[in-house]
Amino acid sequence: MEPLTLNHLTEIVTNKSSFSIPKSNIKQRKIQAGLILLASDLIMLSFSVIFSLLLRELFWPGEVSIAVYVPLLPLLFILFPVTYFIRGLYPGFGMDVIEELRTLSYTTTGVYAVLATLTFLVKIDWDYSRLAFVLSWAISLLTLPLGRAYVKNKYGNRKWWGIPVVIIGAGKAGENVIKSLLKHYQIGLKPLVAVDDDANRWGYINNIPVIGGLDIIPDLAEKLKVGDAIIAMPSVSRKRQHEIIKNYSKFFQNTTFIPDISGLNSLWVNSRDLGGILGLEVQQKLIKRSSRIQKRIFDITLAGLLMVFLMPIVTILSLLVFIDSKGRILFYQERMGINDSRFNIIKFRTMFEDAEDRLSELLTSNNEFRSEYEKYHKLKKDPRLTRIGKILRKFSLDELPQFINVIKGEMSLIGPRAYIPWEKVKMNGYEEMILKVKPGISGLWQVTDRNESSFEERNETDVYYIRNWSMFLDIYIVARTIGVILLGKGA
Repeated sequence: MEPLTLNHLTEIVTNKSSFSIPKSNIKQRKIQAGLILLASDLIMLSFSVIFSLLLRELFWPGEVSIAVYVPLLPLLFILFPVTYFIRGLYPGFGMDVIEELRTLSYTTTGVYAVLATLTFLVKIDWDYSRLAFVLSWAISLLTLPLGRAYVKNKYGNRKWWGIPVVIIGAGKAGENVIKSLLKHYQIGLKPLVAVDDDANRWGYINNIPVIGGLDIIPDLAEKLKVGDAIIAMPSVSRKRQHEIIKNYSKFFQNTTFIPDISGLNSLWVNSRDLGGILGLEVQQKLIKRSSRIQKRIFDITLAGLLMVFLMPIVTILSLLVFIDSKGRILFYQERMGINDSRFNIIKFRTMFEDAEDRLSELLTSNNEFRSEYEKYHKLKKDPRLTRIGKILRKFSLDELPQFINVIKGEMSLIGPRAYIPWEKVKMNGYEEMILKVKPGISGLWQVTDRNESSFEERNETDVYYIRNWSMFLDIYIVARTIGVILLGKGA
């Protein structure tokens, strides 16, 4: 196939790409997106302050005048946005959701701490409710990310949202980068065009044009006014990689390089300066003792609160399971725990009492079901499920009794999948990492691919979670889990 010319590229990209060539410059696009996020932040901050005052008034009416807080609002509307801007949150293109959550939480907490400190240093009379102050901080930690998530879900797939990026390399790595950026459009990096020397790759990847060769990059960057590039050619020789970085990164303001780390796909790593030598640090974050302590405190606190609030629902579901079919209300099954220990996981019974016999007969007589079960270790349309069991599975309500496992210390709220002992032989070495931590009621694969991922892909996702764990990642998964439960997605 002949390479596309730059004269034709503008029309092709405009008509067929997910991101049209901007008529206005990138700076204006950043301002537009930043203003929308700013509006969201101000609305959520205002809501947090007002709602905290209403709660304060509800429990201790008449003690604090709301009018006292009105002069404070202009200060808040200046201090918070300026700090967020300095921290790169406007518009934050290229920042993943976990990093945004971490930055937003730390920055918000810092601003509230500064406000509290200033009132002490200047020795002004504190006419404000300390309870309302703490409540507004706590509520804003919840509402600010929700507001930003709404904005990005609403506008993230618009053509004017985000900044264009050139992908250098259209092999497997380049294709994965393009697919990932198109899938996670909220990040705001929109693939505009891919460039490769291999003529066999010229054409399209997910409607993104692929042109060549690399010597077209200087004219491409100049004509399309693109400031960002991603070099995704990890399989070429080291010498060639150095040449590509040296010869072509200078045409872009920002260049991201995808290194060759075989077997560690999509791994978050930290860069290390080793006396002028670049090093990539791989951590097993969840294996650290400090991480386990943080996680245990998080588990006990949240699981305890949820058990209290969900008790009426658990009682009703228990009655429904009892009425729907013969058998026990709760189902116990042996699973692998931390350090390859064994424990009984607790669930609501969702299947008939003779479920194992039915499964054996089904897998023997039906090749389609057998193939599906061998790949996923689950069946989407499982005939063993009872009527109420189908509902419980769809919304993951069968897992509510597992809070008992969490309180007992056998499981975590968030973690790798709780694997059955016979599955260990099929984990292909991943068990060495996975069994070093407690399994979770929910996890990263449950809120992403659910049943769409194969057994091996679940293993890889679990290892990825262990290596890259953070409290913010757990909070993110908890929020996503609530959405999955409410929508009944992928059960």
